[in-house]
Amino acid sequence: MTIGGTVGAGDFIADAVRQDNAEGTFSGRVQTRFPPEPNGYLHIGHAKAITADFGIAERFGGICNLRFDDTNPDTEDDEFAQSILDDIAWLGFTPANVCHASDYFDQLYLWAEDLITAGLAYVDEQDAATISVQRGAFGRPGVDSPYRDRPKGESLDLFRRMKAGEFPDGAMVLRAKIDMRADNMQLRDPVMYRIRRGHHFRTKDQWVIYPTYDWAHGQSDAVEGVTHSMCTLEFEDHRPLYDWYLNHLELPFDQPRQYEFARLELTHTITSKRRLAQLVAEGRVDGWDDPRMPTLRGLRRRGYPAAAIRNFCASIGVSKTNSRHAIEELEHHVRIELNRLALRRMAVLRPLRLVIDNWPVNPDGTAVVDWVEVANNPENQDDGVRQVPFSGVLLIEQDDFREEAPPKYYRLTPGREVRLRGAYLVTATDQIIKDQAGQVVEVHAVYDPATRFGRAPDGRRIKSTLHWVSAAHALDATVNLYNHLFATEVPGQATGDPLDDLDPKSREQLTGCKVEPALKDDRPGAAVQFERLGYFAPDPDKPMLFHRTVGLRDEWAKLQARANPGA
Repeated sequence: MTIGGTVGAGDFIADAVRQDNAEGTFSGRVQTRFPPEPNGYLHIGHAKAITADFGIAERFGGICNLRFDDTNPDTEDDEFAQSILDDIAWLGFTPANVCHASDYFDQLYLWAEDLITAGLAYVDEQDAATISVQRGAFGRPGVDSPYRDRPKGESLDLFRRMKAGEFPDGAMVLRAKIDMRADNMQLRDPVMYRIRRGHHFRTKDQWVIYPTYDWAHGQSDAVEGVTHSMCTLEFEDHRPLYDWYLNHLELPFDQPRQYEFARLELTHTITSKRRLAQLVAEGRVDGWDDPRMPTLRGLRRRGYPAAAIRNFCASIGVSKTNSRHAIEELEHHVRIELNRLALRRMAVLRPLRLVIDNWPVNPDGTAVVDWVEVANNPENQDDGVRQVPFSGVLLIEQDDFREEAPPKYYRLTPGREVRLRGAYLVTATDQIIKDQAGQVVEVHAVYDPATRFGRAPDGRRIKSTLHWVSAAHALDATVNLYNHLFATEVPGQATGDPLDDLDPKSREQLTGCKVEPALKDDRPGAAVQFERLGYFAPDPDKPMLFHRTVGLRDEWAKLQARANPGA
């Protein structure tokens, strides 16, 4: 396994486009397409293909179409098509045209008749299992179908009757007549059409025969005028078939070229649509937009900025070498973007009461409320400041107090002075309240009135700054903390089933959390940094539920330092 990803990685496809433009190929025209099948939701792997397809077009002043590969009526749905449109828009891309392979069903059918008439395709009445066996294997040539030399007129008649619906599903197929002894298995008389009476979400019941991906793909490219057709590496063996079909047809444009690049693989992640669907169907996750899922919908719900995903894909580049990138590298880009954009807020996930004994009270006995000024984002002065209520009873994190401090523990402990973020310096006393189980539930402290805004006038050094919320003003919240959905770097490597490596503790839900009141007025959906805790995104559907997007610590930088100790 290679864990990789270098900023500014090479892009051999861009080099090919430059050469084509220099040589006048396609008359300097550049057109690409992103061709998803609408049978599921887009995931992080698709993001790389999207940025590559749209990026090449944008870089060279061309256009990129979105084309739905809707050639399988049994698994495709308008819901998936709409989600793909939404996800592409969220990523920040706008297709020049939205097309469908089904737009070209009539033309594909006529071209298929042309190949039959030219003696380059025939109707085969064998079942799928027999055809599969006859195709042979690597190092073992295939066996000709007994229907391979069927007269052209007979094949044409049968094909037209297939289209008319005279035969049951699976009764026969149309195959290209290429070479059953070719080293490339894709050229061993591939199937072009099969009978399938599924209800198509666009064409309804108009068709009972459907083209295969290989027959529809290159021809759809040609109809649209695609110049550079980009696929992932598993389609490299399909390129000779892509070219064979196009070489034998009268095309409306110049013949497009197919290029293959490495697909995106991440540690602790799977991108198999079948496996992701299994996670959803079995209730292992809460749906396709579960924040632990690698779907774009899941990442969006978790708070990943679209720009961070685009930047990550750009940084790893487009190459012909498969590698598995550390998920920490993606998180690194997320952290950079959120550090720039996210407003800072204070939240206490596991509250502990902190009572300031010498805090002033009003004549009526109520505690004075002091409003302290805190920056919304130190990285962006334009975000301004906010007023945070401070009173005599606060809430701090349980981990920020120890009755008996271990070595190198600089947070609150009896006799220790700490800074409360943006407010005052306080020193814990030995007055501690515990519950019946012996758990500390309340600690007491005194504050120094001369240290407002956390500044010590005598310059004394304070080693620790804690976040806090005012108990009387805090809002209730629920917070979801996440680990990787899969505990191992390569899910399924040991057993063959990635679901064996699901982490049962991938999500921890904390209730009874307390957050500062400014969160009530923040813009909907805006990610925030909970100071000292990480970046969090409010759930779009459930008020006061927050998902931790990433922590504050840059694990990718640590991995890089470990891999390059002398750098």
